[in-house]
Amino acid sequence: MTTLPDFRSPAVLLEHARHTMRFYHPRAIDPAGGMFQYFKDDGAVYDATHRHLVSSTRFVFTYAMAYRQFKDPAYLDGLKHAVSFLRESHRAADGDGYAWMLNGGAIEDGAQHAYGEAFVLLAYAHASMAGLQEAQPWIAETFELMEKRFWDAAAGLYADEASQDWSELSTYRGQNANMHSCEALLAAHQATGEQRYLERAYTVAFNITQRQAERCGGLIWEHYDTEWQPDWQFNIDDPENLFRPWGYQPGHFTEWAKLLVLLEARAKGVLAHDLGWLIPTAERLFKVAVEKGWDPQHGGLAYSLAPDLTICDFHKYFWVQAESAAAAALLAQRTGNDEYWVWYERLWAYSWTHFVDHQHGAWFRILDRENRKLSDEKSPAGKVDYHTMGACYDIVAVLEGGSHA
Repeated sequence: MTTLPDFRSPAVLLEHARHTMRFYHPRAIDPAGGMFQYFKDDGAVYDATHRHLVSSTRFVFTYAMAYRQFKDPAYLDGLKHAVSFLRESHRAADGDGYAWMLNGGAIEDGAQHAYGEAFVLLAYAHASMAGLQEAQPWIAETFELMEKRFWDAAAGLYADEASQDWSELSTYRGQNANMHSCEALLAAHQATGEQRYLERAYTVAFNITQRQAERCGGLIWEHYDTEWQPDWQFNIDDPENLFRPWGYQPGHFTEWAKLLVLLEARAKGVLAHDLGWLIPTAERLFKVAVEKGWDPQHGGLAYSLAPDLTICDFHKYFWVQAESAAAAALLAQRTGNDEYWVWYERLWAYSWTHFVDHQHGAWFRILDRENRKLSDEKSPAGKVDYHTMGACYDIVAVLEGGSHA
């Protein structure tokens, strides 16, 4: 049995973040441009040519946060390298969009995704906070792109996907792109102090976790039609879709819980809106996630719940555990309820035992119900352990009693 460290020690969590970062740095850096994005468990690169916008942006976040925490100039160099690739390869020459997938430098999938461009906004905000002054104006540039191309003023939410030339807007609407837009808007506000980003984060959060939740039994369904009515059948035959899985997502409930706590902290004394719904909503979402999603037999939070809140996908995903631990810490600090620390320790003990690769570094991506790995692909496109290192930094801010950094 593994001896568990003290998960309420900032030093332990920061060392874990460094251990995870060592899996990616420096092997992730492609001298020809950008970052390698496909890694086996031992760190071997198994696809050297593909570049996904989600990985490219999340590498900016991980290098920016690592540099801010540890002041290693190699991380600053990595950050600059990642930002350059985002600007020069993913971004359209006229600035009107970002390519979703590249192969060998050429556009393989040029679709425009609000989810991806939310991460572009997050990337520039964190690059700016890490000291890259040139990234500061790119925050507004990206926000204005999302305003122009995706914002649905009538719904008070972002649309989801468009063709490369913006001539066609998909009829699909989703909460996931809006959740990560809220996260990015909070970062944009932190980086700039501009209230418009906080206002927009509040609007998105209210409309997803209040108005949309009212249409879905008080919880957050993933998928909607153009009128923002729930689409209960979308991807019912593809429940493990990477970005649009069918079902209620316990991991998204807890991720929203974290964002709502952060939003309240930032908005107090700044926004004139009612903030009284934020913490009760966060607590309710967390409660449903852990009470309905926890696997009592093998541990861990399951991936998906059916509309009747029974588990419909027992797979365990790394990000679900990490985000839930961060949410537990923020709720524990905000409410003073020690039950959240109990969940925090439970989630960390499970993750440390089953998900953390103590030999090579980083977390395994997905386990079956019995906590067995499904493949030796530790980090395919989209992962880069932004969730796990980000959770560590969120929790350290709580433990040190400061605001989220």
